Formats: sequence, C-alpha cells, structure tokens
Amino acid sequence: MAVLSYWHPFFHIDPFPFMIHWTMLLPAIATEVAGTSMTEISDGFGKPLFAVGAFVRCGISLTLLTTALKQFEVSMAYAIRSGLGISAISITGIRYFRESIDPLKVISPLPVIAGIVGLNFAQK
Repeated sequence: MAVLSYWHPFFHIDPFPFMIHWTMLLPAIATEVAGTSMTEISDGFGKPLFAVGAFVRCGISLTLLTTALKQFEVSMAYAIRSGLGISAISITGIRYFRESIDPLKVISPLPVIAGIVGLNFAQK
C-alpha cells in the first residue's frame, strides 16, 4: 500500500504490512457470517429484501478477502476464514436461530483450527 509505505533508496519500510490485511480479513469473515445469517432469515429467498442483503454482504466479503490476499497466502487466508467463519456462524445459529447445541457441534471446528495452526507453522 503506497500510502502507508516509506521508500528509501536502500530499503523499503512498510509500517503495517500484516495489520492492514488482517483489517481486511476479519471484516470479510464478519460480512460473510452476516450474509449467511441473512440467507437463513430470507426463508429460502422468499423475502427479497433479505435475499438481496445476503448477496450484497457475500459480495462485500469476497471483495475484502481479495484485498487480504495481497498479503496472505490463499491457503492460510481460506483456512482462517473457514475456521473463524464456522465458529462464528455456529455461535450465531445457537444464539439467534435457536439451533441445538451438542458436543459434536462444539468439537467439530477443532480440526479446522488445528489445520490453521499447521499451515501457520508450514509458512515459517
């Protein structure tokens, strides 16, 4: 990002290289969860306003994800997005849509989280 960069003839300093892309990835996850929730509220796309809201939010999510991919490797970004997204939509479903909670729902995201940790070590 040229605006946040300082160029020197001998070296290049980017003061927020990692943080800026996290600020794109986390809202991408949040808007994806919001879009998925609106899909549930739209009742099979029977409520047009919520259906359009779902499409718009998913489009925003993909736009933010594309920006985050300038820094993250695609495998890492997708793994983080999947792990946090699964956890967030599970909590949203239990809290707002009165979905059942059982031990399998609680432990199922753990392999995804383990995969994220493994990908992170593989990048080092």
